[in-house]
Order: sequence, then C-alpha cells, then structure tokens
Amino acid sequence: MADVRPFRAVTYARPSADVTAPPYDVLDDALRAALRARDPHNVVWLTSDPDEAAAGRRFREWLDEGVLVRDDEPAVWVLEQDVPVGHGVPLRRTGIAASLRAQPYSDGVVLPHEQTHAGTKRRRLRLLRAARAQLEPILLLYDGPPPLEAPARPPDLDAGDTRLWRVDGEGVDEAFASAQLLIADGHHRYETALAYAEEAGPDRLLAVLVSTEDPGLVILPTHRVFARRADVDPGDEAFANVEDALAALASEPYDHGAAVYLGQDGARLVRGRPGELDVELVERFGREGVSYTPDEAEAVRRVRAGEADGAFLLRATRIEDVFDRARRGVAMPPKSTYFFPKLLSGLLFHPLEP
Repeated sequence: MADVRPFRAVTYARPSADVTAPPYDVLDDALRAALRARDPHNVVWLTSDPDEAAAGRRFREWLDEGVLVRDDEPAVWVLEQDVPVGHGVPLRRTGIAASLRAQPYSDGVVLPHEQTHAGTKRRRLRLLRAARAQLEPILLLYDGPPPLEAPARPPDLDAGDTRLWRVDGEGVDEAFASAQLLIADGHHRYETALAYAEEAGPDRLLAVLVSTEDPGLVILPTHRVFARRADVDPGDEAFANVEDALAALASEPYDHGAAVYLGQDGARLVRGRPGELDVELVERFGREGVSYTPDEAEAVRRVRAGEADGAFLLRATRIEDVFDRARRGVAMPPKSTYFFPKLLSGLLFHPLEP
C-alpha cells in the first residue's frame, strides 16, 4: 500500500519566484551563481552547497530566524505548473504535493525506471542527515484520475509559473492506498530516503503525484552527444541532411528502437531490434565520452562545430513503455526520460522531525 499523508510543511515567510530554483541536478555553475546573486536566501544555498553540513545548518538557522516558517496543521497541496511547450497551446500540469513513505522497491509500491549513481546518493545522504528535512520534491506518476483539484480561489503560494493551494487532504490516504507509483524524477533522492530510513531515521519524503491522464504530462527526449568517440559508426540508412533523417525518424513505429545519428559525414537513420527502446538502442554504443542534452539544436550545433564526433537524436520515451519496464523490474539507462518542466525547488520543504 502506498502511504501518502498530509504534512506540516515549511515554506518561506516571504515566498516569491526569487527564492526558487530548478532542482540541484540540472544546475550548472553559471546558473547557480546567478541564483545566489538573485536573493541571499535563494534555495540553492540549501540544495546545492558543496558543503552539505553547512547547508543543513543554514536550513535550521533560517527556521530559527523566521526566514522559513512551519505550518501549524498538516495539509496537502495542489500544485499547478505551466508547461511551456512552445506550440501556442497553453498547458498546465497538476499534481498533489504530500508526504510519502519511502518503501523498498521489493514491496512493489514505488517503482524505479532508471539506474542511479552511488556518489550522488552519498552527497544527498550527507545533506539529508544535516538538514533533517527533505529540501526538494520528487515527481511520481500514478494511473487514474486525480482525487483533488485546485480550489476556486487565489493560490496560497505563487511563484509565477507554479502555484500551490493548501488543502486539508481529507481522504488522500485512502485515494492512494492501492496505487502503484512510478518515479518520474528523483531516483537519487528516493534511494537516499531509503538509506536514511535504514539508519533509524524517518522514512518520509516530499512527493508530487501526477496522474498519467494529466494533459500537461510532457516527456522530452534526451539526446546523446559523443566526444572523442570516432569509433561510433552505426551504419544504416543515409540521408542528405539531418532534417530529412528526423522526418523519417518521426514515421518509424515504436515496435523497435530508432534514432538519428549525426556524424561528421552526415546523418543516418538507425533502427534497433524489435521490442527495443530508443535509449536501449543507443546504450549499446556505451557511455564513454557521452554527454546529455534535451536540446536538439544544441546537439546538432556541437557536432557541426567539431566539438563532438557525433550525436544520437532520439524520440521521447513513451510513458506506457516506462511503466512497462518498471513493472517488469527492468532498469532503463540513465537519462531515459526528461519530464518537462522540472519541479521548482524552494516552494515546500518537508521536515523529518515532529
């Protein structure tokens, strides 16, 4: 059974977009510095400080100083986030932010779909020990309609493209009791919560639950760019230009893997084995020299500029394929999915102490 409950959230006393940030794992040095300069209390000072002990102390100091405040009563939050898909049609993704019990994958309640890295989990565990709070949410998916909707009133928290309403959450535990939850984003944070629980710590974490029926649920492909890998030569069907190859890729059925490989000698459509996903096809070429980007134009630019030997341009992984692999216990390669947009950090925090 999924254990989803209301919780006493911590929020900024003066919430604004200036104190929010993307999650720690998508920040580069330039963006991190810009966010620090934007506001002395921006959440990156908590989530992305290389000194995890200092970040944890800072969280508790901000609570003592009143920069952060804690709700008196437990609640859940309806979260609405704008999805800038760029097609002229406004989309919104709606989820429920609540406290989730971290359960071992073997229970079959929470399902992973991607592999994780030990070093990242060690760093996140040091931060969790120091802060004694979950500082960023993870994103999970479930089948079926949502049990709550945004109330017809102004939001309690407004960060521009993300809005939250506090609701009492009555019945939310029963609504998710039989649900199977798929981790869409936040595998490292979830497994860190499991490790923390094994140390006799609390086993709760901050989760945003989104229905697979939500019209704003968007997955982008993550393209693979290879540097110092002149040995990558996938062969297959050649095209005069990358645009024609991508048009052919869009017509390929999903019953086999497919991708466009752009190398120094042109573009080719590469077809995989029956039942193989695009990311599994590309994984056969290894990870040495690989970097990742959801920006197709950036991947093409790097190849044409000679900064990379080649790039695989992929289709977005379908949510039904992600659920299928997860339910069968098949781990997908890293960066198999990019659920867009990322959840903002700095709106809600989940203390792990009474």
